[in-house]
Amino acid sequence: MSPKFRSSTTSDGVQQLLTTPRYELMPFSSLGEQLEHLPDGAQIAITTSPQLGLDATVEWTEKASARGYEIIPHIAARYVEDKQQLESVVHRLEEAGVTDIFVPGGDREEPEGSFESAYELLVALDELDHSFNDIGITGYPEGHDFIDDGTLADAMAKKEPYATYIVTQLCYDSDAVLEWIDEVRSRGVDLPVEVGIPGVMKYNRLLSISQKVGVGDSVRFLRKTTGVVGFVRQLVGSRGKYTPDDLVSGLAPYTDDEEYKLRGVHLYTFNQVPDLESWRKEKIEV
Repeated sequence: MSPKFRSSTTSDGVQQLLTTPRYELMPFSSLGEQLEHLPDGAQIAITTSPQLGLDATVEWTEKASARGYEIIPHIAARYVEDKQQLESVVHRLEEAGVTDIFVPGGDREEPEGSFESAYELLVALDELDHSFNDIGITGYPEGHDFIDDGTLADAMAKKEPYATYIVTQLCYDSDAVLEWIDEVRSRGVDLPVEVGIPGVMKYNRLLSISQKVGVGDSVRFLRKTTGVVGFVRQLVGSRGKYTPDDLVSGLAPYTDDEEYKLRGVHLYTFNQVPDLESWRKEKIEV
């Protein structure tokens, strides 16, 4: 089903989506430098790195929180050893002032410990006396490379009672996102949705990263809608950089829609913040 036309203006919606977005950063050594380019008090999601593990996420959460940023750490289930470690992580995050966390399953082939899935970790969290006000779970507008759609739907149904919002995997197609939300709503899931979109970066880097995180359909969409000639023209005309203008414009008319409940945008920066911030400021100053 195609998304219905909405009356919200595109310009107002763009302003609403990009004025206070959430930025996702990876806990590498470059994170500290990236912070310098973000607005004071920005909301920053810090991922769990396959290379560095959960400790790096918690450590950067503590550092960035101390600098006045609102941090939303990723507590990936398959990176948590056991309930004892979970309790320790929760304590450290609370001490750092964290009130919002994101709980994905994690992309390890074998779990670090006893938690196989996000659902299992959410249940364990619920048994703790934590003080988090918000907990996010994952959504997949274009499906998952290794998990069928039925299994994903069942998993979301199980996780929903423990969550307050959904964050989508990155996507380049606003219609795909909106149609996925329609489908989610048809299943009775009413959680607000934070739409994951790619930031500003060079095309070759974007395509390389996209293939690794399993959004090949989006990449094919990008190529299909521009065509080969158009794709080359964008590379030359934009000096080889992707910008999510069309994606944001496609979402903008739905920002105030009570059915879609767009919570905002989740910017996958891939630790390439300066170009992203330059683009974002230009968009909201129009």
